[in-house]
Amino acid sequence: MACLAGSPVGAGIGTDDRVEVLGNWYRMILELVRHTPTQTPPVASRAFAYTAIIAYEATASGSEKLQSLAGQVAGLDALPARDPALVYDEDAVLNTAMARAVDVYFANTGPTGQRAKAALTASLTARVSGGVDPEIIARSEAYGLAIAEHVIAASASDGGAVVENMGFPMTFALGGEPEDWVPTNLIQLQQAPLLPAWGKNRPMALPDGEACALAPPPAYSEEPGSEFFIEAMEVYETSKSLTDEQKLIARFWSDDPMLSPTPPGHWVAILFQIAKRDDRPVEAQVDALVRLGIAVSDGFIVNWRDKYRYDLLRPITYLRKVIDPKWEPLLNTPPFPEYPSGHSTQSGAVAQVLTDVFGEGFAFTDSTHVDDGLPARDFPDFWAAANEAGISRLYGGIHFRAAIDRGLEQGACVGDFVNGLQTWK
Repeated sequence: MACLAGSPVGAGIGTDDRVEVLGNWYRMILELVRHTPTQTPPVASRAFAYTAIIAYEATASGSEKLQSLAGQVAGLDALPARDPALVYDEDAVLNTAMARAVDVYFANTGPTGQRAKAALTASLTARVSGGVDPEIIARSEAYGLAIAEHVIAASASDGGAVVENMGFPMTFALGGEPEDWVPTNLIQLQQAPLLPAWGKNRPMALPDGEACALAPPPAYSEEPGSEFFIEAMEVYETSKSLTDEQKLIARFWSDDPMLSPTPPGHWVAILFQIAKRDDRPVEAQVDALVRLGIAVSDGFIVNWRDKYRYDLLRPITYLRKVIDPKWEPLLNTPPFPEYPSGHSTQSGAVAQVLTDVFGEGFAFTDSTHVDDGLPARDFPDFWAAANEAGISRLYGGIHFRAAIDRGLEQGACVGDFVNGLQTWK
């Protein structure tokens, strides 16, 4: 839709296809995350955040309802301004900005993904350009590109722009203490842990790198009756008596890289299901998307900071050493330290943010994995889903209780900072 900058949204010429443009690009993004090896959960969370910022700023720049996040998000200064005397096509601005965002944040996807990106760019560009003055389209595309490039430049200095060797360091010294993390499988690449420096990245909404820090986990002990031993026994005994429902919950929230859109992508998928169900306008969609994106990105930064601060071993290591040398968890153990739970921190952050966006008691159905053979699940609110995502890791044999409960608390802390961002005028 072409409209004058500063005029009410809905004014101007053409039709407003931004909801379709946004939806098409995010369907592509979710598939690229699923099929790009380097898109591990922390990396994907960063891509979701910056892509959402670009979508948000492209939309806010032509809106009387939304205000820029410049000066609110760390590293993001004032974005390029429109010429108020000129006409812009909003579809073209958003489409061009998204195309550039996807090119950059998913640059290393494989040949199939590259072809899919190019095909979608061509089809959407032709769609939004139809019947619109070529001069307006050219101006709008140039402006959308300028928005994207500005955010991309800001993101280059956050510490997460370059991921080498799929995120596994070429050399890494293990801790060596009984409680320290050790590799949990025989894959050569995973003899070092994933992204040990990710917790040093620059957060977006948090005031500094020490925000939302957690206390240490329960003191390591192999003594029966100790708090640590009791937590380990809970994992062990739960694994021996899993119900079909608990197994389903574990698999529903597993969201393994290369087999799913990853945990942050799962929440993005939920958001688009809600947007489609409730026919939410584009401004409401980009507002929710940018809050969610920043929440998961900052959530993974503080979570990874504390993972490597405490460097705690996984249940499989402890249980095989102390309880049962033949024990097997339901799910594969990820290659990085245990405390706190990444699923819990990011889910708590999202629940805190989306509750602020949609309100208490907002019910929804999550059908993210229907195509993967897992039935849709109904939730009375976002915290119910976050709590289920957290406990799913105990069912899967991945985490101890403290990592789950405190991870959810950490996420709520992150979400509170994200909720402090001012988006609506």
